[in-house]
Amino acid sequence: MPNFDRLFILDHSPISWLLVPNSIPLRFHQAPGLSASDNETMPGNVALLRQYILYLRVEKGLRPLTCEAYERDLTQFAEYLESENATLATAAQTHVAGFLEHLRKHGVESRSAARKLSCLRGLYRWLLLDKRIRHDPTVNLESLSMWKVLPKSLAESEVASMMDRASIMANHPQAGTTDLRDRAILELLYAGGLRVSELTNLRVEDLSLDEGRIRLLGKGDKERVVPLGEPAIRALAAYLASRRSKSSRKQSGSWLFLSERGRQLSRQWIWHLVKASDANASPHKLRHSCATHMVEHGADLRSVQILLGHADIATTQVYTHLALSHLKSVHRAHHPRARRATDRKS
Repeated sequence: MPNFDRLFILDHSPISWLLVPNSIPLRFHQAPGLSASDNETMPGNVALLRQYILYLRVEKGLRPLTCEAYERDLTQFAEYLESENATLATAAQTHVAGFLEHLRKHGVESRSAARKLSCLRGLYRWLLLDKRIRHDPTVNLESLSMWKVLPKSLAESEVASMMDRASIMANHPQAGTTDLRDRAILELLYAGGLRVSELTNLRVEDLSLDEGRIRLLGKGDKERVVPLGEPAIRALAAYLASRRSKSSRKQSGSWLFLSERGRQLSRQWIWHLVKASDANASPHKLRHSCATHMVEHGADLRSVQILLGHADIATTQVYTHLALSHLKSVHRAHHPRARRATDRKS
């Protein structure tokens, strides 16, 4: 009986796969440092990508949207490798460096390029640990730190104006449930620093308004509890009260935020709502604003990390740069040797 130990994914379904006997030879480009016999068991780009995406979804627990983003980035790299007569398994450091240069020449934003490199590092760590390659082509690559752009946030006055406009609409005598919903969405995005996907996937049972908190399911299906301030609690309570008064209308499950037809809101709809409130804003910019304003007001990074659901505190540390001007003013005000001579004389 043949030894079936090679798994090939046929499509994106979690139950659709094919086990290929070891007796069937497969031929691909030979990877650096591997013998011809090693090369025979190495899958091509399509099969390898599908195996890796399945690994991310099943073993790492990443959300479908995250896996789709990973697949897009890796497919782009695989297509670049094809033009270089190479594959994902045979790629060398020169290929990865050439891909990054290709992105730069075509005007790809630094943050997107850094994300793609991070995606490649994850793939090659997996291949190395699985002993499919002997060398990681992403090791010792020059950091993209010089490409990095700090996340943009709104000023506190800009956020306050957004919330004031939403409150005026919600408090109008002829305000409807949708006006109350829109205010609650804006308040929640800023108060809890939610990702837009976390907001759209909220259910009524995730709310604990009496305790002033909300339960979220973030990246990697990681659950966290986020506290809410009084403005967000009041906005949510008003929206729910109005929604219950119209509960006879057909609704889709127990999603917290519903469209006028009673269906779950999409991420695109939330994006347009925020843009309509302020052309310079976006859902993710409200998330950045939440973190930046907290750091400016003295919050420690660990607390902000927990609030935002960052797996690595290094991701959160970027907000210290955004709040640098505030930190400088605090330093000047409180450090005995930081104040200017004129300030000390007065």
